[in-house]
Amino acid sequence: MTRRPLFSSLQRVLVPVLRGRSPLESVRLAQALTAETVLLGVIPVAEEETVSRAAGDARRLRGEMRQLDLLPQTRMCPRVRVSAYPWAELREVIGTEAPDLTLLEWPDQVVALGLGHPEKLTELGCDLALIRGPVPDSPQRVLVALRGGPNAELVLRLALALRPEQLDVLHIGPGGGSPTDDPYRGLERVLGALPQVNVIRRGGENVAGTILEMAPGHDLLLMGVSARLGSEGVLLGPIAEEMMRQAPCGVISLMAERRQPAVPYDARVGARAISILVDKWFAENTFSSDEFADLERLLALKQAQGVTISLALPALNEEETVGKVIRTVRRALMDDVPLLDEIVLLDSASADRTREIAAQEGARVYVHQDLLPDYGARAGKGEALWKSLLVTRGDIIAWIDTDIVNIHPRFVYGIIGPLLLDPRVQLVKGFYRRPLRVGDKIQVGGGGRVTELAARPLLNLFYPELSGIVQPLSGEYAGRRSSLEQVPFFSGYGVETGLLIDILDRFGLSAIAQVDLMERIHHNQPLEALGKMSFSIIQVVVSRLEARTGQPMLDEVNKSMKMIRHNRRGFFLEVEEIAELDRPPMIHIPEYQKRNPSNGESAA
Repeated sequence: MTRRPLFSSLQRVLVPVLRGRSPLESVRLAQALTAETVLLGVIPVAEEETVSRAAGDARRLRGEMRQLDLLPQTRMCPRVRVSAYPWAELREVIGTEAPDLTLLEWPDQVVALGLGHPEKLTELGCDLALIRGPVPDSPQRVLVALRGGPNAELVLRLALALRPEQLDVLHIGPGGGSPTDDPYRGLERVLGALPQVNVIRRGGENVAGTILEMAPGHDLLLMGVSARLGSEGVLLGPIAEEMMRQAPCGVISLMAERRQPAVPYDARVGARAISILVDKWFAENTFSSDEFADLERLLALKQAQGVTISLALPALNEEETVGKVIRTVRRALMDDVPLLDEIVLLDSASADRTREIAAQEGARVYVHQDLLPDYGARAGKGEALWKSLLVTRGDIIAWIDTDIVNIHPRFVYGIIGPLLLDPRVQLVKGFYRRPLRVGDKIQVGGGGRVTELAARPLLNLFYPELSGIVQPLSGEYAGRRSSLEQVPFFSGYGVETGLLIDILDRFGLSAIAQVDLMERIHHNQPLEALGKMSFSIIQVVVSRLEARTGQPMLDEVNKSMKMIRHNRRGFFLEVEEIAELDRPPMIHIPEYQKRNPSNGESAA
């Protein structure tokens, strides 16, 4: 059982974790020193490498870290950091988490994290402990080498926090070791009040030799160091590095310099910065549904956060699949594990038995055209999603389509997982392989034609921050009510594109995550329907560009599409109105404010 520290000013210790290198020794040491140990996964990559290629490494590292996350007093940062500049990532996390101490394994982590220069070590904004193993979390005999200086108090505090059976404090001073220098004098009274401390005074100039002479028989050596490039080119000075190499026991070198963390650079300036930003986002914010297959773990996260979760299902004439979709999800995520609090179907006035079947399977059913009648009824999936905010109660709202043939609970728990894992994530998009049926044959990966021919090219052109989204038009996604209620919803096919752009503009790229849901089989739409979808998506992008530039680009005449038809008499044109209109943020709707009074008050 991990001991709770009794004599320590430390409240939080940060432990970086590199893939394939178990930090269990560091974690146990951190647990002995503090009440909370925070694990930060870091994957360094070479500057010339494409960062997105490390997505698999990030996923595997999260898997390794989950084993450590089960240890008491330990939690992991929700986002694995992937970067060619890992020292800057470490500095940013230190600024956010505000740990009292960061543990770094010497020399492997110092080298891997790019900290081989004194300025990088001293500007991290946190006290540092450089450890060279073996370092026991319950040492019996500890040797502390003190020469005064800014690190002396930190060294002594950590030594006492370890509560060894024997603590030898070696003071090395000039002229016989009389403790007359001011830095040491401040600790002398403390040492005199601690009967368990054995004070040993030594003089002489051979400091390293004196420490090495005293070290045998001890489990651990603690000493203070300062980062500096000496004449020999070493990072910590010749004495400290000699101890790191030659001491016959474990060593902890402590550095107490504190600096303010640097202000993060703006990664959105220039094409190269955009590429770095998107690659980094892809590696850190791309998950697999398998990572969230432990439903009991998800339930524990949900309960700890005190949130509720709603599943809303938009539907139009889906009697063939809607029953199985609801039945499968309800059994796994409500009956077996109560992850979902409600299932609601938003029907678009289906002409078949969709509503009847959904009600029989236990879903609460609404015809979205009947909701908010004062605002008029519009057709379209986006209208159903917007009105689902009105009739659901969850703090988290998940949407999946009801035409999924190969329905599996992962389509729901996969998109919920990142929201429960990381409080910064506001919107989660699913992606998958989409087999396309051509006659009697299936073309794997042949689906998503509008995605590849319209949505992704447009986003790459005008919103390159979103260019890493695998399937921006996927129908499986989830978000936090507190964010979704603040953004408008387009009523038709453009709803997904609009949500991505608006969440990006309001909350930033880090607020968006995506999850691999493996394979999705559904009913493919004919080419004409895909043309209409593309037309709507283009309107959404242009609409948001108009808002950004303040310049109108489209007139009403541009919102009708001339469809090319053909019959036995030849080709002809037929005009269809496909005006992609948006609805205002739901938080501004009085009827919504009445159902959600706290939200309405905050909006006012």
